[in-house]
Amino acid sequence: MRPWRLAGLLCLIAAALFAGQGDAMARMVTRPVTWAQDGVRFDSVLVYDDSVPGHRPGLVMVPNWHGVNAIAIDKARMIAGHRYVILLTDVYGASVRPADDAQAQAAVRPLMADRALLRARMARALAELRAQAASAPIDLSRLAAIGFCFGGTAVLDLARSGAELGAVVSFHGDLATDDPALARGIRASVLVMNGADDQWTMPDVPAFLREMSQTPTAWQFVAIGHAVHCFTETEATTPKGPCRYDADAAEQSYALMRGWLATHLAGAVR
Repeated sequence: MRPWRLAGLLCLIAAALFAGQGDAMARMVTRPVTWAQDGVRFDSVLVYDDSVPGHRPGLVMVPNWHGVNAIAIDKARMIAGHRYVILLTDVYGASVRPADDAQAQAAVRPLMADRALLRARMARALAELRAQAASAPIDLSRLAAIGFCFGGTAVLDLARSGAELGAVVSFHGDLATDDPALARGIRASVLVMNGADDQWTMPDVPAFLREMSQTPTAWQFVAIGHAVHCFTETEATTPKGPCRYDADAAEQSYALMRGWLATHLAGAVR
């Protein structure tokens, strides 16, 4: 074999070996986290990249009304990257895993009817995220919650409960509340992003803005132009439907989320 060909082959082998070592070193942890509350078992998932040195912000993440499933786990991995440790949170209970929209609507109904129950379950999820700091690289001085669709509603209710969080971010979530006065006790800085053409949530914006005017912390409402409901949900592919993925809106909202978390978790106090 000619020397230059041998050298090239050796370089390719070395590169392949290095890449293999990199893949082995960079591993996204996906670990089950289970707890019981009021006789109900909840199966959640902790997600983070264990190849990144140092501690990082911890996020409670509540998915859309289909709950914890493979799509939601992939989304948590994408968001976590090397930036965050995410507790993908089960708020229904382990026995409830909706397979379609009808089942998801049935799962959501009791929690929307009993918002105190939803807030209690979210408070427990936050406590479980804190507990994971014993074995995961979570900076307990920088905690936040993010949620999508019904999950956005859930994290807004966590903020309304007065939870000790640096930030809360809601993506295309329902804005209505059972008690607008709860906003006076919000401690987190709240970012809410909804599609300007979302026929389900935008009618509630005026009441939401009045509610949030009572909030003592920083907050922002962003209406993303031309976006409808579900704009971050890659599986929402119905053409021209009222619930539809929008890649541009998703990218914009993720960038806004990262900026909001960077700003409002930077000075958080343990």
